[in-house]
Amino acid sequence: MSVPTLKQAPVNEHTRILGIGAYRPDVIVTNEDVCQWIDSSDEWIRQRTGIVTRHRASADVSVIDMAEGAAREALAKAGIEASELGAVIVSTVTHPYATPSAAASLADRLGATPAPAFDISAACAGYCYGIAQGDSLVRSGAAKYVLVVGAEKLSDVIDNTERTISFLLGDGAGAVVIGPSETPGIGPSVWGSDGSKWDAIGMTHSLLDVREYSATQSALHAHSGARQASALSSEEAAVTDAAIWPTLRQDGQTVFRWAVWEMAKVAQQALDAAGVKAEDLVAFVPHQANMRIIDEMVKKLQLPETVTVARDIADAGNTSAASIPLATHRLLQEHPELSGGLALQIGFGAGLVFGAQVVVLP
Repeated sequence: MSVPTLKQAPVNEHTRILGIGAYRPDVIVTNEDVCQWIDSSDEWIRQRTGIVTRHRASADVSVIDMAEGAAREALAKAGIEASELGAVIVSTVTHPYATPSAAASLADRLGATPAPAFDISAACAGYCYGIAQGDSLVRSGAAKYVLVVGAEKLSDVIDNTERTISFLLGDGAGAVVIGPSETPGIGPSVWGSDGSKWDAIGMTHSLLDVREYSATQSALHAHSGARQASALSSEEAAVTDAAIWPTLRQDGQTVFRWAVWEMAKVAQQALDAAGVKAEDLVAFVPHQANMRIIDEMVKKLQLPETVTVARDIADAGNTSAASIPLATHRLLQEHPELSGGLALQIGFGAGLVFGAQVVVLP
């Protein structure tokens, strides 16, 4: 009995980024504002991080709201209707629901249904992970156009009074549309992880911890009665409840050393994989984690002065998965002449995870 020959989707040899969009929240948090919460100064924060301000979303603005704003601009610039999308990918670690995904809701809002939609949890490398997957989906023929969004509301998962990471973080979203191209527009992705440093950046508690704490508190109130329940003032109870809420922390020195020494190597590997040299670039768009890390990477890669370096962190802070598309968006606004040139982008963060590609700027 003969076995039928399966049909496979027609492949696309090349892909590129067709359009880019951004959403920046209206609330601006200055270093002076931050110093109301931690014992620091504007001068210290600028010297250590390069950050002057960071954007944060108001209470009524969600991760999906920001993703939608960025996505609509990217679709418009690409000249693509949402109904033409073959997949919607959202990179985020701050969507407040483990399931369903932010991407499914975003696809519905945009009118992309029934496109497949899924989230990526790869922290600050999430956007580069999304580019890797979007590129593969288009080249394999699984989708003609793919929307990739990095969206974060980090202000929901920080404790303003701690000083390892919270003062660095901002909110926002960036999005791109990937589609077929007659010429190469996205180089090979160099991506990976180092789980041995899994606890270098992460949450203070798990959801299971919160559940256990809530159950314990309920049992205490049920069995001790009003007299025991009133032993804690409402203010003391609020402090206790807040202490169990999961918030971000990092081992700053471990992350800094890893980023400076290891990520420059990954960036060079991405250049080599793409078959280009540093002098062929028009731009370098690293994850906006810390200005000192950016400066060290520029030195180690020996980037010539002709390469424009994205330094969006000064105004936006660290926005995790939204960092690279936001920085790219601003770069093209300020330097439209860079459009069509080669840019090296690299993301790295909690996991620890990393990803990098050379792309043609839209």
